Amino acid sequence: MITVGMLSHRKDPRTVFKSYAYAAAAKMEGVNFYFFSPGRVNFKDRTILGWVYENGQWLERRMPFPDVIYNASSPMTEKQRTVMTELSESIPFTSHPIGNKMSVHQKIQRAKTYAHYLIPSRQISTIQDVFEFLDRHGAIVIKPLNGHKGEDILFVQKQAETFIVRKDEPQIMNVPELGDLIKRLIKNERYLIQAYIPSKTKAGFSYNLRLHVQKGGEGEWALTTIFPCITLQGIVANLNSDGYTIMFDDFLKQEFGDDAYNVKRYLEQFAIQFSKHFDGLYDVPLDELGIDVGLDSNQKIWIFEVNWRPGTPPTFSLELDVAKQMIRYARYLAKTS
Repeated sequence: MITVGMLSHRKDPRTVFKSYAYAAAAKMEGVNFYFFSPGRVNFKDRTILGWVYENGQWLERRMPFPDVIYNASSPMTEKQRTVMTELSESIPFTSHPIGNKMSVHQKIQRAKTYAHYLIPSRQISTIQDVFEFLDRHGAIVIKPLNGHKGEDILFVQKQAETFIVRKDEPQIMNVPELGDLIKRLIKNERYLIQAYIPSKTKAGFSYNLRLHVQKGGEGEWALTTIFPCITLQGIVANLNSDGYTIMFDDFLKQEFGDDAYNVKRYLEQFAIQFSKHFDGLYDVPLDELGIDVGLDSNQKIWIFEVNWRPGTPPTFSLELDVAKQMIRYARYLAKTS
């Protein structure tokens, strides 16, 4: 029987909410499963002090190395990184990083096939970059190159000789004030700028759509779910800030009426075809993506960003569906590696 190890920087599976879903999915799929952290690995005898779920509780067990590792989180220390690197040299890992927002943008752009879905973007090198971008596009979004969960995102709109700058509450700034803000931002962190593409509901609220795709038991891409993220106040919708979600079909009917079916098919086909294309741009196989897109007033898709390890969809009890797909893909890796 194939064994899958779930590797986390955390020591205890009871502190990782999704660990139970993966243990349950593995049981249903006929796969041995245990949870472990880098500090529990013994390379001398190729064993791991892991956690198995038995009779309603997590128990520690000395386990042999697994056939496949589901690397559920990134290392937090150099020691953890060293252990994970050594493990990856002899055991297949399910997940591989795709790079930061700008490197992903450039990779898609160079490949050309999906370049016309990209929002005009560039990394900020100087304050002047921002003002030139504003002159060209009028309204822009500034976000950290390695940001996540919608944190530290700014919206800037040119208005005559001043600028509307919005993170939480809108502010009016002149050229020197905006320049000072940009200078502070880029002093210790890298940022990118994007043209602002309005993706709005009929009521005028900003939204984006998360296309959550995974590989399954045959190593082929499949759509796990699509769900909208809508914000009542912000410019960029994110569920970790002020965003909320509703059922996808309800959203489509509400926003697109008789055209809902066509929009749904358009998004579903895009999710799979783009994932296949994007996967081919890397030397290692990818396993799961969260593709955030918007639709403009002409229903054209725009790629906001592509995420690896996109996390569990926030509602609709999809934790088990995500876990099952991952376990099936891990079993596929074990058989084909």
